[in-house]
Amino acid sequence: MNGLVIKNTGSWYLVRTEDGRNIECKIKGNFRLKGIRSTSPVVVGDKVSITINNEGTALITEIKDRTNYIIRKSPNLSKQSHIIAANIDLCFLVVTISQPETSTVFIDRFLAAAEAYRIPVNLIFNKIDLYNEDETDYMNALISLYDYIGYPCLKISALNNKGIDQLYEKIKDKVTLFSGHSGVGKSTLLNTLIPEANVKTGAISDYHQKGVHTTTFSEMIELSGGGFIVDTPGIKGFGMVGMKREEIFHFFPDIFRFSKECRFNNCLHLNEPGCAVQKAVEEHYISESRYKSYLNMMDDDFEEKYR
Repeated sequence: MNGLVIKNTGSWYLVRTEDGRNIECKIKGNFRLKGIRSTSPVVVGDKVSITINNEGTALITEIKDRTNYIIRKSPNLSKQSHIIAANIDLCFLVVTISQPETSTVFIDRFLAAAEAYRIPVNLIFNKIDLYNEDETDYMNALISLYDYIGYPCLKISALNNKGIDQLYEKIKDKVTLFSGHSGVGKSTLLNTLIPEANVKTGAISDYHQKGVHTTTFSEMIELSGGGFIVDTPGIKGFGMVGMKREEIFHFFPDIFRFSKECRFNNCLHLNEPGCAVQKAVEEHYISESRYKSYLNMMDDDFEEKYR
């Protein structure tokens, strides 16, 4: 029997079967995915084959080929990776200008990972009702930047229901991943989109204005109009997996566009002569913040602080 993994609780998986039943499943014996050292071989969004036993639970016996997935370094186990979700039609990265602040480095790392695994991303700028004039100006500048690169942006106030109808139209009939730092308002946003879901919300801690984790495991929540939202735990940072240093610029569309004009084919866009990317930064065709994010990823070798 085939089904879709809609929830992961660590040791058990909830699978929605083709006939509409939800069945608790475990992984069969030493079942592992080849080629991926992951904290969990099966993730939310996976299409699987299961064998039901006499107790009404089941064993996952096969995982079908994935169209895509998004992956990062495990926050606890440096030599392992953590696949957040698989078979995603669209991803929304929820960002906030303050309370808490989402850095451009984090945004750019997330976007690079999504590019690497062929996942289209839109940006949601949430909590627009809270920003002062300077913060609003900064938000609008970021929206202009990312729209220009090719990442559609939405302004949302989950609390005041602003922009929600436009968002709902985008996610209808799709499997959509929502991700972002803890505290950016994902849970409030999901409760606005799917009131019956009753997703737990948390307050912002006073310490460093960071959010408190409210989601422990990834889960797919069904939309009444068709489709699923994948709710994920808030993430503090984004460590890259399986990305070679000389490939990083491929996952920055704005940098890659100019890289074709560099004098040398193996240019890393650091300090090489005849580098078209550095020239484009100087002439403001490439944003300084984007170039700094690129250098950051080149320099830190994906260290622990950005997981």
